[in-house]
Amino acid sequence: MMKSSNKPKSFTIFDEDLNEESSSLFKKAKRLAIDTEAMGLIHGRDRLCLVQICDNEDNVSCIKIKPKQAKAPRLQSLLEDHRIEKVFHFARFDVAALAANLGINVQCIFCTKIASKIGRTYSPRHGLKEVIMELVGVELDKQAQSSDWGKVDQLSENQLAYAANDVRYLLAARQKLYEMLEREGRWDLAKKCFTCIP
Repeated sequence: MMKSSNKPKSFTIFDEDLNEESSSLFKKAKRLAIDTEAMGLIHGRDRLCLVQICDNEDNVSCIKIKPKQAKAPRLQSLLEDHRIEKVFHFARFDVAALAANLGINVQCIFCTKIASKIGRTYSPRHGLKEVIMELVGVELDKQAQSSDWGKVDQLSENQLAYAANDVRYLLAARQKLYEMLEREGRWDLAKKCFTCIP
């Protein structure tokens, strides 16, 4: 078992949107891991505060979303690109948050939580921490999960490390889940479920 304390290959933080360089880098990816942090769990009441992205090379970017921000054009172009698979854990929440706050209609979705429920039928535990621990062998530190994400200009190092780690291991988990779903003859079912998420 490995702790999630090692640092990503690169880690960048942006205000309101990706810059052109990071956008171009992520556009080359076949798939990206995506996560969001919000003030709470109710869309319309609790605003989106942070969007995290990680590619296959362990490049992580965090985008701070300001209060009343309505658009993030480069992020939108990336997440609406049909050629890139977007990997989430509990995509239903993140996809709805991105739509409600930034008008982004995410395309080409893989949800590790749904994949886990369809593939890991031997387990009742499908949270991100449990899935990553079993499939990737990394123990995630979830202490910063319930914290004030609204103070985007004063996020702590612990919050940023937590946010980065929530996406860094998703692509590895996605691959293991895909292999499991294929092995058990459930991949087609999972794909149908992913199309229902939006």
